[in-house]
Amino acid sequence: MRDQYIGRHFKDCIISSCNRAFIIALTSSIILALFVALVWPLPAPAAELAAGQTFRVFDTPSDAGGSLTVVWAPVESESPDLHYQVLLGETPKEPLAAEQPPSIAAMKVLAEFTANSHYVRDAKGPWWTRSAPQDFHQFEIRSGKGVELTNGTLYIVTVAALKDGQRQEARTARAVPEPNWINWNQANNALLALIFGAVIIGSIASAKRRDIFLRRIPGLDAVDEAIGRATELGKPILYLTGAGDMSEPSTIAAAVILGRVSKRVAAYETELMVPHRDPIVMAVCQEITKQSYLEAGKPDAFKKDSNFFITTDQFSYTAAVDGMMLRKKPAANFFMGSYFAEALLLTETGASTGAIQIAGTDSDHQLPFFVTTCDYTLIGEELYAASAYLSREPVQVGTLRGQDIGKGVILVVLAIGTVLATAGVLFHADWPTYFLDLFKDSK
Repeated sequence: MRDQYIGRHFKDCIISSCNRAFIIALTSSIILALFVALVWPLPAPAAELAAGQTFRVFDTPSDAGGSLTVVWAPVESESPDLHYQVLLGETPKEPLAAEQPPSIAAMKVLAEFTANSHYVRDAKGPWWTRSAPQDFHQFEIRSGKGVELTNGTLYIVTVAALKDGQRQEARTARAVPEPNWINWNQANNALLALIFGAVIIGSIASAKRRDIFLRRIPGLDAVDEAIGRATELGKPILYLTGAGDMSEPSTIAAAVILGRVSKRVAAYETELMVPHRDPIVMAVCQEITKQSYLEAGKPDAFKKDSNFFITTDQFSYTAAVDGMMLRKKPAANFFMGSYFAEALLLTETGASTGAIQIAGTDSDHQLPFFVTTCDYTLIGEELYAASAYLSREPVQVGTLRGQDIGKGVILVVLAIGTVLATAGVLFHADWPTYFLDLFKDSK
């Protein structure tokens, strides 16, 4: 019995020892595997590039065609001595040959650069059009410098890594350049235009419901005074629309103000003289003046030759208008629109005749002369606000208020953007770009 007990005990000890050895060996194997996985050197950059899982070629979005974009992931062991090459090849035209990609030797090297350049974050596009993380590499293939990409043609692209005399290529990828219908890089402009449009529509609706306050503009308040003085003295009124054509906003504003002035002139049946340098501006102003007389209930008092053409030459026109001032001595002179070197010649002559002079221009280089020689001057955007100020029409007043709200928003955005851009530089952060890109390149 004793021998059987000893034998059974010895057998249990052996089995227990084997189990412990197996557990120890298994544990050691797991620890060794973890150690190898954590400590073993990472694969070489060329090996990761050859896997090709993060290498993509696609048609460049939001362009007119003729361009391809190449994107690939960086490797952890990147250094300035690692170089990348971008290679391009065209698919053979033969159907059977097209199934096989061209050899690397037949492909053309478009560019070679170090691994610490050409990142997605360096691209000009905003963040909402990025096709990969910011630390990925990106290269754009465009026509030029010996490369000519044709829309609708299939091209083959690959990337090669060069380091220490070794070279590895990624798998080849195919893409076709095509023009795009929508430029998503300008999506922020569309969004801002919709927002500001909604603000203006809301302001117009508000102006139709209630009276909106407009800041007093002395130069426009003096319009009635100038017309009344000319009527009392029995002298004409001289109105100039500037040197620009109908494509300039200041000329359009001058023509609109002419309509308000001529409507009040018609009520008093005062003589109106409007000499022009541009025949198209003259034709437009003739119709505006005619409509103003009709609205004033004095269509018979309208004279078609009150708007007349002189010449397109700058100083010949100036000399002719100065002669009118000296001969007819108008009691009120209006200088609205854009002006150049003739501004001081005109206003000095008008001031010498003793006329009330009211000027309005967005030509900042002529403002000092108008302020010096005229009784009242509309500075900058006061010229554009004049029509709404004189007419008090809800549509024009609401539009003016909406524009002012938009200007206030722009000033706030400039202040916030300056602070965020400064913070981004100081703290080397990328998050301010998410705000700045929304207002970048706004037009």
